[in-house]
Amino acid sequence: MTTPNSGEALDTHAKALKINLDNRFYGTLAEIGAGQEVVRWFFRVGGAAGTIAKSISAYDMQVSDAIYGDTERYVSRPRLQSMLDHEFQLNIDRLSDSRGDTTSFFAFADTVVARSYKGGNECHGWMGVKFQAHPRDEPSQIIVHVRMLDAEASLQQEALGIIGVNLLYGAFFLHHEPERLMESLLDKLTTGRIEIDLIDFKGIEFRYVDNRIMAMKLVQLGLSGAAMFGPDGAVIQPSDTLHKKAVLVERGSFRPVTHVNLDMYNAALAKFSADPSVAGKPVLSLMEITMRNLLAGGQEVDRRDFLARADLLAACGFHVLISDYFEYYRLAAYLAWRTKERIGIVMGAASLIELFDEKYYTALPGGILENFGRLFKNDLKVFVYPLREHQTDEMTTVDNLQVAPELRKLHGYLTERGSFIQLDNYNPDYLHIFSRDVLKRIAAQDESWEAMVPKQVADIIKKRGFFGYSKHRAD
Repeated sequence: MTTPNSGEALDTHAKALKINLDNRFYGTLAEIGAGQEVVRWFFRVGGAAGTIAKSISAYDMQVSDAIYGDTERYVSRPRLQSMLDHEFQLNIDRLSDSRGDTTSFFAFADTVVARSYKGGNECHGWMGVKFQAHPRDEPSQIIVHVRMLDAEASLQQEALGIIGVNLLYGAFFLHHEPERLMESLLDKLTTGRIEIDLIDFKGIEFRYVDNRIMAMKLVQLGLSGAAMFGPDGAVIQPSDTLHKKAVLVERGSFRPVTHVNLDMYNAALAKFSADPSVAGKPVLSLMEITMRNLLAGGQEVDRRDFLARADLLAACGFHVLISDYFEYYRLAAYLAWRTKERIGIVMGAASLIELFDEKYYTALPGGILENFGRLFKNDLKVFVYPLREHQTDEMTTVDNLQVAPELRKLHGYLTERGSFIQLDNYNPDYLHIFSRDVLKRIAAQDESWEAMVPKQVADIIKKRGFFGYSKHRAD
């Protein structure tokens, strides 16, 4: 049997057996729906009496409500949390006096819906573990949201059993290395079978973990194509957040957030909200950063730089999406799968020029035509902010965009059908602002940068010394 430090992942059987043979960990496994494969591993490998105080499957809704309280949705984070809290506390209440000095108690839970016999349903679930790393310790907790991608229910259940064992093994033996724990979740699985689009650490063992970093790592490691967190820094399950909402998204580097970023968004929001299909409906304001942008400086993400951007976007009240969807049509598909409402993308004229560059679509059988077909499949709208050239003061807009001669008719067609909407309600005083110029001024201690960003952004940059800002200037 391999060891955790040997460089080769233990298989599921070995992980379950190692947990069973470790006398420290003792607790409950509670599973609702299709997730009942996890506890089976511990009974199958032997020695389960040393690990499992109780296993329970509250499959009937009335039975589940009687144990864990009423809920609007059974496959949801609130239901999972009530399961974890209830079962963990029962272990403490019932067993603490008799074995609390030598035992680290835990509660594992999942609530999952796999493919039904009719098919067509979303196959996903919530899974978590609440545990003591040491006897009498305060509890720590890990929660994940998974999407099952296998075509057959039996394969989905098999995958859930494996990831459940991986989560328990990670909690018990890798909690001091959260990123290694994350990497281990798909041991003996592939991203073609399971996607993890949320992971949330909390409690005493994870008091130094920033879940925004963990959200970014999900995407960087390929465990998910995208991850999301809110203005308060809390990680969010994207499907729940996007469901039944119109979405307006702006892609950028946000190094730092400038007046132009906000003017672009606000100008687009005014037109987007006026659309009859959007008017009166909730709009999710989303700022997106791609992994390609975050990795622009090398093979590793500069975490301080990433958190600086996240803090500044939070100060402006935005949700943040980290994605691996460099091509806009992939971003559009991701959003359209999660909401049936109108989707809008905000971009500058420079980005629109790149959108017509055929080199980005060589992997598509239909090339640039397939790109635009996918992008505008669900009547998505692209809102375009003008670009003013520094030297000539000439304005680049949708109407005078320079594209290759063979693409002019395509450009004209998409413009006439209303796929591109020129933003004419912009503030001309902001057109001279470029993030790269702001960065140079910050590093050079040129105070003129402060007028180029919102006040709350300037305050945070100065307070925390982001982007090379120094509080100690020469007089």
